[in-house]
Amino acid sequence: MSDIAATPATGTRRVAVTICVMVATLMQALDSTIANVALPYMQGSLATTSTQVNWVLTSYIVAAAILTPATGWLEARFGRRQLFIVCVTGFVVASMLCGTATSIEQMVIYRMIQGAFGAPVVPLSQAVLLDTYPLRQRGQAMAIFGLGVMLGPILGPTLGGWLTQYYDWRWVFYVNVPFGILALLLAFGFLEGKTGSAKARLDWFGFATLGIAIAALQLFLDRGEQLDWFQATEIKFEFTLAILGFYLFIVHTMTARKPFLDPRLFADRNFVMGQVLIFVVGAVLLATLALLAPYLERLMGYPVLTAGLVLAPRGIGTMAAMLLVGRLMSVVDTRYLLLTGLGLTAVALYQMSLFTPDISQTTIITTGLIQGFGLGFVFVPLSTVTFATIAADLRTQGTGFYSLVRNVGSSVGISVTSFLLTRNTAIVHAGLAADVSPYSRAVQQLGPGLQLDTLAGKANLNDLIDLQAATIAYADNFRLMMFITILIMPLVFLLRNTQPLKSAPDVVE
Repeated sequence: MSDIAATPATGTRRVAVTICVMVATLMQALDSTIANVALPYMQGSLATTSTQVNWVLTSYIVAAAILTPATGWLEARFGRRQLFIVCVTGFVVASMLCGTATSIEQMVIYRMIQGAFGAPVVPLSQAVLLDTYPLRQRGQAMAIFGLGVMLGPILGPTLGGWLTQYYDWRWVFYVNVPFGILALLLAFGFLEGKTGSAKARLDWFGFATLGIAIAALQLFLDRGEQLDWFQATEIKFEFTLAILGFYLFIVHTMTARKPFLDPRLFADRNFVMGQVLIFVVGAVLLATLALLAPYLERLMGYPVLTAGLVLAPRGIGTMAAMLLVGRLMSVVDTRYLLLTGLGLTAVALYQMSLFTPDISQTTIITTGLIQGFGLGFVFVPLSTVTFATIAADLRTQGTGFYSLVRNVGSSVGISVTSFLLTRNTAIVHAGLAADVSPYSRAVQQLGPGLQLDTLAGKANLNDLIDLQAATIAYADNFRLMMFITILIMPLVFLLRNTQPLKSAPDVVE
């Protein structure tokens, strides 16, 4: 290749470029979860309903999902450096607008703009690092990249809770400004890359069908639980639209001369298996966080900030694992590192399935450290091996699709576990309540506050049954994710061995 991105950088420029894309990645990844804890405060400030305020999250997710696959074409058309600078600038401006919003309509529009500009940032950053580092050091590069991608969602609720509690919910968005300015200064000074070309053509039909399918799928997953799934016409329409969109996209991709996604990507076994595995990793990571935060707050009575602080050590485990695994990849078969990470993740999920509302903070933190360590051992080797064998000209397109699959996996994981939690809680509650009788010795021994001959006693007993039912439903979800993690472990051996990375020359393109 003739473009500058094909030659690994050295010295000061490599360090500056790494910091630049790391800061941008962390900024964008934080926004996937940082606003969640501020929603109740936004609802009151913007005078809106709980259903309407959820569009603050939905609008961002849908806009980002639609634009992420277009990263490859956007880079080809406008150039890597120019696209990165525009996206970071647009993201910062949109963040400032979100902080100034005075109505739910303004907030939703600004969040859509923020999601649209933020969508290319992560895949661009990953492509930049893959080109900046020589092949034998890409394990370390993906460890650095993974710190932003994995730590962002983990630390988001903690930072969001702290900013909301001690300052104002608007600082959840203003906090992006200093990160963005630093990334822009470094990008103007050090970031290089291939220039754009007006000859780059977009497959509009492929982009439109994929965009419609993704948007419909995200809306289906996000709003399904609120509207009782297929009982609502809207959900049926979104599901049908998603299926039709994906069908048309796949057929078009297989038959078009120059489709939106290059079919060569899917001829690479490592790339295809990487999508399957990152889908599950995305689902397990975000679904676990989505379950643990309300578990701590509702079942254990933790304040928002305390819950965030208890969950934060998960990020420490991830960070330690990524720093270690980046070096181990040069001497250990990548597949064994992946198996180690998946095994640790399964162990942590098993421990979570044994949680009860009186579990100690030490146990929660220890389990989080194990899971964080396991996820770190999965993400870095997986990100490296997925792109180890694809052509350099497909790299940005591949990283865009990789980010999309990870985000869709997260949405599916959160949606499925939320649905199962609600359904299983109701089922278990009904089963436990059916066994309650004023003549039961167990009920009689519960004490005067839980006797069935008073309204207060009935209410207190119902709350106790709710607590037990929710505890069992949470445990079932954690156990399900554990089984899924174990089931995908054999897929690791379908990846090609990339052990020769340790002897690869510095410049390979």
